[in-house]
Amino acid sequence: MLDCHLYHGDHQWQSQKINFSFPRFLLSLPEILWSRLSYRFFMVKSFMVNLRLVSIFPATALAIAMSAASVGAQNMYNPIQLPSNNEITDNLSERDIPTGQGGFARDYLVTLQAGDQIVIDLLSDSFDTIVTLLGPNGMTIAENDDGPDGTTNSLLFARITEGGNYTVRVRAFGEGGIGQFNLKVTRLRPI
Repeated sequence: MLDCHLYHGDHQWQSQKINFSFPRFLLSLPEILWSRLSYRFFMVKSFMVNLRLVSIFPATALAIAMSAASVGAQNMYNPIQLPSNNEITDNLSERDIPTGQGGFARDYLVTLQAGDQIVIDLLSDSFDTIVTLLGPNGMTIAENDDGPDGTTNSLLFARITEGGNYTVRVRAFGEGGIGQFNLKVTRLRPI
């Protein structure tokens, strides 16, 4: 009698016991080979089907995650509308926009008209301030680090040539500046 075992990886399957008479063995050899080959074919086919399912599922999950991330990204950047008096006392924190230089920034939206002459005053006892005025297209119009009074507060003068929604960006000079600040945008009137 011949005891046949089929192996695949760590698994072992025992086939039927085969009588080891010479003619029977020769007749059974193709049967044994066929069972091993068909098993391998079945495993390869099963693996390919599972691989196809395994590759479809992550691709679908990735597409869903990316669309959710893009929706989240669309809602993530929302500059804060300045109140009607164009003045606000607020806090710069580590939850604000990372600047890529170790600090953070907070953006405010203000609507300006062509011909406006404005002064942006940014005061803080907590950090060294920098104020930036960004145009409706996102380009930097003007920026100021330290005002003329010798402090680390910022004072910016700008003449507006095109009406639209402008962004006033408050940030700290250097790394890690956070804390309370006061921002005021004033329209200058001709005398």
